Amino acid sequence: MSDRYASFAHTGPGRALVRRLGLPDPPRLRRYRPGDPLAHGPVRLGAAPGGRLVEPLAALLHPAGVQISDPSEPRDASPNGRDGDGRMPRQAALLYDATGITDSAGLRALFDFFHPLARALHPSGRVVVFGTPPESCGTPREATAQRALEGLTRSIGKEFGRGSTAQLVYVAPGAERAVESTLRFLLSGRSAYVSGQVIRISPAEVPEVDWNRPLDGRIALVTGAARGIGAKVAEVLAADGAQVVALDVPAAGDALAEVANAVGGTAVQLDLTTPDAPLRLADHLADRHGRLDVLVHNAGITRDKTLGRMTPDRWDSVLEVNLTSQERINEVLLDRGLIPRGGRLIGVSSIAGIAGNRGQTNYATSKAGVIGLVHSMAPLLAERGITVNAVAPGFIETRMTARMPMMLREAGRRMNSLAQGGLPVDVAQTIAWFASPGSAGVTGNVVRVCGQSLLGA
Repeated sequence: MSDRYASFAHTGPGRALVRRLGLPDPPRLRRYRPGDPLAHGPVRLGAAPGGRLVEPLAALLHPAGVQISDPSEPRDASPNGRDGDGRMPRQAALLYDATGITDSAGLRALFDFFHPLARALHPSGRVVVFGTPPESCGTPREATAQRALEGLTRSIGKEFGRGSTAQLVYVAPGAERAVESTLRFLLSGRSAYVSGQVIRISPAEVPEVDWNRPLDGRIALVTGAARGIGAKVAEVLAADGAQVVALDVPAAGDALAEVANAVGGTAVQLDLTTPDAPLRLADHLADRHGRLDVLVHNAGITRDKTLGRMTPDRWDSVLEVNLTSQERINEVLLDRGLIPRGGRLIGVSSIAGIAGNRGQTNYATSKAGVIGLVHSMAPLLAERGITVNAVAPGFIETRMTARMPMMLREAGRRMNSLAQGGLPVDVAQTIAWFASPGSAGVTGNVVRVCGQSLLGA
């Protein structure tokens, strides 16, 4: 469903009315298109004294075709500068290595870097701050300062506007060489609807990656693939080179076949809640492919009622599809060794699982359970070289949200820093980042794809 308000706000009369009345002003987001550069302009890279990431970051940016601007360059008073008014030339991204900050006094370096650049960011610009996980810090004062970075980045995500995003990436000591996949994702248009997030990177062996087709030769299973977000995930993973196995219930067989044919994959009709579903799926994967490299647990349902009016069937069906079936499938595939070293498990949670939602106690419980699954399994699977992460979508423009009452739909669209709903491709691109071989150090993360929704943490 199209966002008529946003379309009107982008017209001349609409822009004038939005400014006059102080209405939400949804910017045009820079989304990924094949062939796009990582950054549409120069990138400013700064660091606190003693930062351990500034040199690795610079070494990654140059080969990726990203121009690092000279911090000593004068303000540009020409018509090629920002409005020719002597301000800083516009930057496509602001990257800051804050790993050298060891106490609260050192946080002043953040102000000194961002204050003169706050209005020099391109529309749909990117802000990424790199820090050390507080639990990896050597002293309480260092841990305190590093935790403070979360307040900075989340506030920047709400202040800078014009479609810009801001993230915090905690890089554990020893994980410096595992940053590239995440840096590429956050700089590119693939992360257009991801903002205000905290991402953690652990030490890992990262293989050589073809960044144009990172999933070449990989087998990817997407559940709930017949429509909506699942169909778009199948499309994006296939575009990245994966051989996609699209799965959905038999009742969606026709739509499922269309998706599988469109992406050059195969279709599996299977109700994941039946007792023998995990074994049947494992047998199919073993016979046809011999392994599974990427497992995307996208299948999900809603059966909304307030808890006092909910029937046991509504509770049970949502928990079974959204959570229990994932656990059962994971156990069988892992026990049979079908997910090898380098495998990726990816769940689809929801901001309802973070913030809760009236009338969705069953759904919110199941989606919070997905987050629990990620956090509990990450350390166990790390020993096997397998990552597990989840996305938590906010308001995404799908047929399901199109059926919402108009006022609720508009509230969902506007109550975030980008003042608009996301698209299925925004969720799919985030899943593709998790799925990449280059994301070997990205595990145990739950990343919201919500435009920095006002709901939740």
